[in-house]
Amino acid sequence: MTTSASRKVALVTGSTDGLGRAVARSLAASGFRVVIHGRDTRRGEDLVREIFGLGGSAQFHRADFASLAEVRGLAQTVAREHGRLHLLINNAGIGTGEGAGRPAPRRTSADGCELRFAVNYLAGYLLTRLLLPLLVRSAPARVVNVASAGQYPLDFDNLMLTRAYSGMRAYAQSKLAQVMLTIDLAGELRDSGVTVNCLHPATYMDTTMVRHAGVAPVSSVEEGTAAVMQLAVSPELEGRTGEYFDGLLAARANAQAYDPQARRRLAQVSARLAGLDPPGSS
Repeated sequence: MTTSASRKVALVTGSTDGLGRAVARSLAASGFRVVIHGRDTRRGEDLVREIFGLGGSAQFHRADFASLAEVRGLAQTVAREHGRLHLLINNAGIGTGEGAGRPAPRRTSADGCELRFAVNYLAGYLLTRLLLPLLVRSAPARVVNVASAGQYPLDFDNLMLTRAYSGMRAYAQSKLAQVMLTIDLAGELRDSGVTVNCLHPATYMDTTMVRHAGVAPVSSVEEGTAAVMQLAVSPELEGRTGEYFDGLLAARANAQAYDPQARRRLAQVSARLAGLDPPGSS
């Protein structure tokens, strides 16, 4: 185990670029040992060197979230290498894929799931489930899911969007699924010392994802970072759980997020796709 006993540990997925990278730097400056995750080893190791150069502490672990086997590997590595986890920020994701007038083609993950659902939601679902015992042992701890105000109701008869595919719809339903997971986990973990919240960090931040979609940025990465950091470390949010924030303010998500039956169906499908025991089976 490489963790210094004097530092809390934070895992930020998708932290080699954009919002995740900025959040990782901020957490390191706040005294966390930051576990950096991404697909690009060079960028990950560059960020680790940058953080150490500023007096912080970090370690990089590579995993491709289009593969549930690699998600499982990441969870095992984090538990083995760090032994504690006080903060999990599920930030990794891919955008709508639409830009310059070109519609996004439907693509699938290594496990055969629609790619945006797999990367933006299912990978984070599995990672969080696998790391829950570590988070509970490390409590007080927090989980922050980086969702979006762009939300589209899930059609459970066409969840993988084999019909009427749209990259925007795929992205938006994956983000609503994150909100639904947040509410479920918050209820499940109540009284455990682990809180779970989610947010829309800022609208069209100046990131690679936004520029790739052909959208002119209207917000800064710094605005999004401030919103994520509030949920991650603010003493004022201690004990608050199961909430959705729009930037710095508590807000309401799409109505389906508050439908227990819809959340139950999502939980059942998610467990099956991720190869976990169905809800309530233990």
